[in-house]
Amino acid sequence: MRLGSHLSVAKGFDQAAEIARQIDANTFQFFTRNPRGGAARTISLQEVASWRQIKQKYDLAPIIGHLPYTVNMAAPSEQAYAFAKKVVAEDLSRMNAVGAEFLVVHPGSHAGSGREAGIRRIIACLSETLLPFSGDTELLLETMAGQGSEIGTLADVQEIMEALGNPSQLGVCLDSCHLMGAGYNFLDKQEVERLAAELESTVSLSRVRAIHLNDSKFPPGAHKDRHELIGKGYLGKEGLLNLITHPAISSLPMILETPVADYHQYGEEISLIRSWLSEIELS
Repeated sequence: MRLGSHLSVAKGFDQAAEIARQIDANTFQFFTRNPRGGAARTISLQEVASWRQIKQKYDLAPIIGHLPYTVNMAAPSEQAYAFAKKVVAEDLSRMNAVGAEFLVVHPGSHAGSGREAGIRRIIACLSETLLPFSGDTELLLETMAGQGSEIGTLADVQEIMEALGNPSQLGVCLDSCHLMGAGYNFLDKQEVERLAAELESTVSLSRVRAIHLNDSKFPPGAHKDRHELIGKGYLGKEGLLNLITHPAISSLPMILETPVADYHQYGEEISLIRSWLSEIELS
């Protein structure tokens, strides 16, 4: 199982790799730049060379970049839309340079302009930024909880992917908290079956490349994106195990984005999840 968490690379990829080892993670995710702004750190060729060696040595894979929350590919504002196109194009190249297998992006918010208009802007943005990209990094559209004007249901993602011709460099990232917010109650095993069937009939299970593993502060169907610590929310131990042991999910890299006090607390959650899985294996 590939299980890890969101880490910071602000002090270098080497340091993030060391933290990953300390918390028993074999994969991790990081923000590509300031998550609330847009400033991007320069990553030197020397750092990249050192990092690629450590990545292989510690068997850290896949490595997942996450675009900042300020990127809105559905923005009706021309300034915000231009920023989104700039960052998507730049960070695809930056992530390719550091050997990140995936780059996650929230599809965006139509900000009151309507779902159809928002989806058209997302398609146009990716036509300009992703389709010409020839690197190895794959862009993943994250499924969302359905808050307000955000775009990100399975139907939304399917429409975007199909309009672009289902390019090989475009995939999907799930989020357990977002899925609960969208209405899936994973305390019922049949709801995981329903998810798997709907993934196959919309985006195709083969295009689902990663999952953010978070508990939820709100019950299923609340359309709220409020992450909770593992086992402390509505997903709980039972719901989490129902989800991550399903064949459609179990082979995906799993990334914790829970509201921990510090990165080492992720280690406690990783240990907890592994212990739960061991209990199943011994039973």
